[in-house]
Amino acid sequence: MSVNIHPSAVIEPGAELGENVTVGAYAVIGPDVKIGDGSKIAPHVLIEGDTHLGANNQVFSFTAIGGEPQSVSYKGEPTMTRIGDNNVFRENITVNRGTMDDEGITSIGSNNLFMAYVHIAHDCRLGSDLLFSNNASLAGHARVGDYVVLAGYTLVHQFVNIGEHSFCGVNTYCTLDVPPYMLVAGNKAITHGINIRGLRRRGIDKEAILELKRAYKTIYRSGHTMAGAMDVLSEREAQSPQVKGLIDFIKGSTRGVIR
Repeated sequence: MSVNIHPSAVIEPGAELGENVTVGAYAVIGPDVKIGDGSKIAPHVLIEGDTHLGANNQVFSFTAIGGEPQSVSYKGEPTMTRIGDNNVFRENITVNRGTMDDEGITSIGSNNLFMAYVHIAHDCRLGSDLLFSNNASLAGHARVGDYVVLAGYTLVHQFVNIGEHSFCGVNTYCTLDVPPYMLVAGNKAITHGINIRGLRRRGIDKEAILELKRAYKTIYRSGHTMAGAMDVLSEREAQSPQVKGLIDFIKGSTRGVIR
């Protein structure tokens, strides 16, 4: 096995490191940790608990992954943290493992960039291709779909779902679910339209974006109740997969969605 471990790093017996893993000075890797091929662990990183990282992850200094959840209900039960491939965790990030109040796991997908001081609390479930700017924070049990952007200092309340391809502006406070494809901002957050720029960057075609604009007007500008807007949208034919996904998300929300 080809690894590069600094002499001052602590690799507990039982830890598993893949090929071409680098571990910097004074890093601590716990006994139940698995780190995939090509990952780079910077100096002064702590990875503990039952935590698995996939391949080619980069973890920068003073980040702590897999630590005990900040929950009064946690009594030391065996819970997990699972992380995919090609993620970047910048400095001073915290990722807490799950609790038995949920499914006992905090999970993160692949190809994500988490900037400095991000906090991902216990039992959160994150997708892939995410961008969290500095100081964005998720409370426990939050769910985040793919291709979401959280700008700096975004705060997400516990149990909130953030739909795919949505964008949360600087200093946004989300207490309700954020439907997919939306641009939201404010304290408390309100919608400001469709995340058109993000959708264009990801290759969503013009017709699908136009249908999302129409759906947005029905939901937020027509004067309908949410139930009434869902009835109107459900009656339309030949809808794009994006609009169908938007309808399903809103109908499935138990917390209520941002309006």
